Amino acid sequence: MQVRRRGRRRSRGRRPVPRIAGALAALVLLTSGVGHAMVTSAEHNVRRVDPFSGLRDRPDAGSGLNILLIGTDSRDGLSADERAKYHVGDASCRCADAVLLLHVSESRERATVVSLPRDSYAELPEHTFAPDDSHHTPHADKLNAALSHGGPPLMVNTVEDLTGLRVDHYLEVSFVSFMRAVDEIGGVEICAKRPLKDPYSGLDLPAGTSTLDGPTALAYVRARHLDGTSDLDRMERQQRFLAAFLKEAVSTGVLLNPAQVSTTADALLDSVRADPGFGAEQMLQLAGLMRHFTTDGAHFTSVPVKDPSHHVPGLGSTVRWNEQEATRLFDSLRTDTPLPEPPPTTPHSEAQPPKSADEFAC
Repeated sequence: MQVRRRGRRRSRGRRPVPRIAGALAALVLLTSGVGHAMVTSAEHNVRRVDPFSGLRDRPDAGSGLNILLIGTDSRDGLSADERAKYHVGDASCRCADAVLLLHVSESRERATVVSLPRDSYAELPEHTFAPDDSHHTPHADKLNAALSHGGPPLMVNTVEDLTGLRVDHYLEVSFVSFMRAVDEIGGVEICAKRPLKDPYSGLDLPAGTSTLDGPTALAYVRARHLDGTSDLDRMERQQRFLAAFLKEAVSTGVLLNPAQVSTTADALLDSVRADPGFGAEQMLQLAGLMRHFTTDGAHFTSVPVKDPSHHVPGLGSTVRWNEQEATRLFDSLRTDTPLPEPPPTTPHSEAQPPKSADEFAC
């Protein structure tokens, strides 16, 4: 793993930087002057999956566009030596390691990324258990288990039940595609307010500004055993990283180099799964819009939480949402209105105001 210390960059001024999750970074990079040819060429690498197969009684479509972004714990493509080197272990539950919901407004002038805690308490709908084709009635579990139990359809079904929002598109990325994406743009600059060390993920980051390569970036977003932090802090680290990733991609010369755009597109899309309706044309259209989002028009936020360590027999510690505040949040997305500010009396652990990427700086 490689961490490069560097001094604070001289400010380049405010830039119109989109605030989207890492899976959509490919879309931004593919909208340079050679966009259509590049995205069409790279699209053959995308594995297609139907995440809406068999779904019934789905929420009505609201205004705007909702994209479910899943980061999986798949180790496919990593050798035994690489798994040991990157501290990812040998076993994969095929679970969702990160769950984010991207909402793009009908006007295409606002974007919101909502983090859903992977350990959220959820009622999994009736489904066929993927590993052995056995039938399961609705039951309680953690949100991240939906992917391993019933694949993308159960993941979409569970998220729609929890949020009341209709999912329009599905994108899924693995550890390998994540690391490749970071390395292809030359690393991502992150500022840590204090030293960060987690022997389980292999993270060992000094305080201050560092440039992270792919493996170090993976450790940064996966670390769950930092002193005094919780899984909710991990979500904020993921948001901080994703904002920095796109800022790096837009502000460097990657977009101006057709050859680098081509290799980056191939690397980013090689380990991606997406729904059949999210093709080259849709990627280009959305990417073109995202590149013009203003700083004030796009934000990160997370689901308001009532209890971050709610114990459930048989499941262990789960995250219980603040249902009233979560409903307010998702109602805003469904009606395509600006996100509500949390009530002044809401404790810090329950609801956080939306943040632009600039607010993640040291």
